[in-house]
Amino acid sequence: MDFISPLISIVDRLCTAMAPRISNVIHLDRRIQSFTTEVDELKDQRDDLRSRVERAELDGSRRTNEIQRWLARVEVIEAEATSIIENLGQSRHGLGCLNATCCSKYNLSKEIIEKLKEISELKWKGAFEKLVTEPHPAPVEEKPCRPAVGISLMLDKVWEFLEEDKVGIMALYGIGGVGKTTLLKTVNNAFLGRAHNYDVVIWVLVTKEFVVSKIQQAIVARLGLPWEETEASELRTSKIYNVLKKKRFLLLLDDIWERIDLGDIGIPLPDEENKCKLIFTTRSMDVCTDMDAHRKLKVEFLDEEKSWQLFCEKVGRMEILESPPIRNYAETIVRKCGGLPLALITVGRAMANKETEEEWKYAIELLNKSPSELRGMEDVFTLLRFSYDNLENETTKTCLLYCALFPESYSIEKEQLVEYWIGEGFLDSSYDSNAHNKGYAAVGSLKVACLLETGEEETQVKMNDVIRSFALWIASESGLNKGKFLIEASSGLTEAPGVKNWEGAERISLLDNGITVLKEIHKCPNLLTLLLQWNNGLNRISADFFQSMSALRVLDLSFTSIRKIPVSINQLVELRHLNLAATKITTLPKELGSLTKLNHLNLLRTYSLRTVPREAISGLADLAVLNLYYSYSWEVQNVEGKAEVGFEELETLRHLRILGLTISTITSLNRLSGLRNLVRCIQYLHIKECEGLPQLELSSASGYGKTLRRLSIRNCYDLNYLVVDAEDRETWLPNLEVLALQGLPNVTSVWKTPVRKASLQNLRLLNIWYCHRLKNVSWVLLLPRLEVIYLFYCKEMEELVSGEEKLEPDSQAFSRLKTISIRDLPELRSITPWALAFPCLKSIAVIDCPRLKKLPIRNHNSSNLPTVYCTKDWWDGLEWDEPNTKYAFLTDFTSN
Repeated sequence: MDFISPLISIVDRLCTAMAPRISNVIHLDRRIQSFTTEVDELKDQRDDLRSRVERAELDGSRRTNEIQRWLARVEVIEAEATSIIENLGQSRHGLGCLNATCCSKYNLSKEIIEKLKEISELKWKGAFEKLVTEPHPAPVEEKPCRPAVGISLMLDKVWEFLEEDKVGIMALYGIGGVGKTTLLKTVNNAFLGRAHNYDVVIWVLVTKEFVVSKIQQAIVARLGLPWEETEASELRTSKIYNVLKKKRFLLLLDDIWERIDLGDIGIPLPDEENKCKLIFTTRSMDVCTDMDAHRKLKVEFLDEEKSWQLFCEKVGRMEILESPPIRNYAETIVRKCGGLPLALITVGRAMANKETEEEWKYAIELLNKSPSELRGMEDVFTLLRFSYDNLENETTKTCLLYCALFPESYSIEKEQLVEYWIGEGFLDSSYDSNAHNKGYAAVGSLKVACLLETGEEETQVKMNDVIRSFALWIASESGLNKGKFLIEASSGLTEAPGVKNWEGAERISLLDNGITVLKEIHKCPNLLTLLLQWNNGLNRISADFFQSMSALRVLDLSFTSIRKIPVSINQLVELRHLNLAATKITTLPKELGSLTKLNHLNLLRTYSLRTVPREAISGLADLAVLNLYYSYSWEVQNVEGKAEVGFEELETLRHLRILGLTISTITSLNRLSGLRNLVRCIQYLHIKECEGLPQLELSSASGYGKTLRRLSIRNCYDLNYLVVDAEDRETWLPNLEVLALQGLPNVTSVWKTPVRKASLQNLRLLNIWYCHRLKNVSWVLLLPRLEVIYLFYCKEMEELVSGEEKLEPDSQAFSRLKTISIRDLPELRSITPWALAFPCLKSIAVIDCPRLKKLPIRNHNSSNLPTVYCTKDWWDGLEWDEPNTKYAFLTDFTSN
C-alpha cells in the first residue's frame, strides 16, 4: 500500500496542474461569447470616434496623431480577432479533451484571454478628450520669381482693384510670354512684406489640361489639410468649402484656358460680403467673361524703353551694346521682339556671347527670314502655338496666318481683311451679310485670343512682330516649307524677287515697295494671293505676266501707277477679288469680262478712268461688289448699240450687293433713282457738278436711306439742302459714316429738317469745304460716333455750334471726337458756347481764323489735352479763363 500514497500525490499534483487548462477548455464557449462582445464594443467605440473625427475634419481640422495610431491599432486587433474566431470554428468539433483538438482549444482560449486584456486597454485609452488639431498655414508662401521689368503700372492697377470692395474676381489676360505669370507671382510675393488682411494667399498653377482634383490637391496642401486619394469627390469639395468659408482668402490661379466652376472645387464665390478675392491669368478674353471677372487687365507688351532695358539685362555686356555699329543692330533686334518679354529674354541670352558686327547682322537676317533658327526662338513659338491651337476652328487659324502678309506692326483695315478672306474662300464667296459677319467674328476671336490687337484706328487691327514671325513659321509648316509664303512687304525693294522665289508660293506680298516694272513671266500654279499695292512707282506690267497664275484668287494692284491692265488678266479664271483702286488706268480691258468668278471689283478713286466697255462688266455674272466711287462718271446713253456700260448692264448683275457710283448729271441721277434694285445696293455715292439739282432726296422711300455709308457732293452749285422724309427723321441714314460737302455755295443749312437724336448714329467724319453761306453745323452735337471734323473755306461760318443750342445733362457731345481741323473761316467766333471735356481729342488745327479767341476745352487732366496746330501769333492772342491752362497744351506752330 506504500506505493499508493505517492501515486495519489502525483495524480493530485497532476490534477492541480491540469485544472486551469481544463477550465480554459471547459469555459471556452463562455469566453468566446465575451470576446465577441468586447470586439463588437471596440468596433462601436471605433466607429463613434471616427464619426466624431470626420465631422471635426469637415471644418478643416486634422485628427491628432494619437487618434490616428489608436485607430490603426484597432484595425490590427479587429483583424486578429477575426482570425481567432475562424480558428475556433475549426476546433469546435474535437472528440476529447486530451486529444490534439483539445490542446488547440486550450491554446485558443489562452489567446482569447490575452486579446481581451488588449481590448480592455484599448477601450480605456479610446476615451479621447482632444480629437483634432487645427492647421495654421503660413499666410503667404513665396514663389520663385525673377525681377520683372516694366510691370509697375500694371502692378499699381492690381492693387487698385484689390482695394475695391465690389471687385471679387480679377482677370489678367494677354498673349503667352507677355509676363502674366511673372506679374501674378510678383503680387503673391509682395504680400510677404506688405500689410494685409488675408488669412491665406493661395497660389495654384492650373494649365491647359486641368483636372479639378489637381486644383483641389494644391489647395488642400496649401491649407495643411490631409489628402485622401480614395476620398469621395463631394466630400473633398465640402471639406475645402467649409475651411475656406471661414477664411478671408486671396486665390491666385495661373494659366486658365476655360471656365472653372469654383463651386465644383469648393471655393466660395469672392464677393463684397466675404471680402475674398480671386485673381487669375489667361490668354483669352473669353475666359475673362466666362469666369465673370469684375475687372479685366490686359498685360501689355513692353514699350521701347523697357524692352531695351530687359534686352540689355539679358545680354549683360554693355560695352558691346554701346559700341556704335552694334548699338544700331541691337535696337533693330529689340524692335523685332515686339515688346514681348519672353522673346526679349530669349534673344538677349542668344546674343550674350556675340561680339562681332557680322554676328549681329546675321541675327537680324535670321529674325527676318527664319526666326525659329535663332537659339531659343522655337521654344517661344511653341509657347505661342498653344494659343493658336486653341482657336475655335481652322477658318480662324487660316485667317490669322493671312494677316502675316502685311508688314510688321501694320494697321490693317478689318473690312479689307474680310474682303480678302472672302476672295480666298475662307468664309464664303457669296458676299452676303453672313460671310461678312463671319469674317468680323473671326477678327474678334483673334483679338480675344490676344493674337491680334487694335490698330491705330478702331476700324483696324495689327499683329505684333513676334506673333507675325510665329504665324509665318506656322504657315511654313514649322519652317519645313518656307516657300509657301513669299513676304517682302515694306522691304525697300526696287525690283521684284527672282523667278525661282515665286515658284511654289501660295501667297505673295510685295506691298509698299519701290518696284516699277513687272516684266518676267512667273510660273505660279499654286499662287492664291498676290499683293502689289502701294508700289507707287509701278507703271508697267508685261502683257503675259498673268498667264501662268491660273489659281490666283486675290489680286491687289491698288495705289500703283499702272495705266494699262495686261490682256493676260483673262487667264486668271479663278480670280475673285481684284483691287485697282487709285491706279491711273484709263480703260477697263474687255478681257476682264471673261473672269466669270470675279465677285469683287474695286475701282475707287480711279480718277483717270474714262472708258468701261460693256463686255468688261456684262460677263461678270458673280459680281457682288463694284466700287466706282470717285471714279468713272455714269451717263445716260441714248445711242443705240453703244459700246460703253450703262445702268442696264448693272441691272443684269443678279448677285450685286455693294455698289459705289459717281454721278455727274441730273438726268443720270433721276434715272438711277428709278432703278430700285440698284439704289438698294449703293453704299458709296459721289455726286459732282450736277447742274439743276436744288435738293437731294435721301429718304428710305428713295432707297438710299438705309444702305448709304459714304456720301460726297461736290460743286453742285444749285443745291440748297439734303432732304429726308418726316417719317424717317428718327432713324435716317443709320449707316452713313462719311459725309463730304464741297463747293456748295447755296447751302445755308445742310438738312431741310432738324436732325433728331437717333439720326446719323454712325457718322464718323464730316468734311465741309467752300460752303460759304453756312453759319454753323450745330447738329453735330447729336452725333455719338463723330471722330473727325474738317471745316475749310466757309466764309460766313460764325460758330461750329450755335450759342442758341442747349446742352442736355446726359449729352455725349463730342465724346469720341479725335480731330478738329478748321481753316480760313474769317467770321468764326466760337467752336462751342460751353467748355467741354473732349475725352478723345488728339489734335486741333486752327489756320486763318482770326476772330476765334477761345478753345472750349475743359482741363481736368493735362496728360489728355490735344496737340494744337496753329500760328504763334494766333496762339499768343488767345484768351483763357484759367491762364495756367495755356501751358498744359502741346503746340506745333505753323507758318500759315
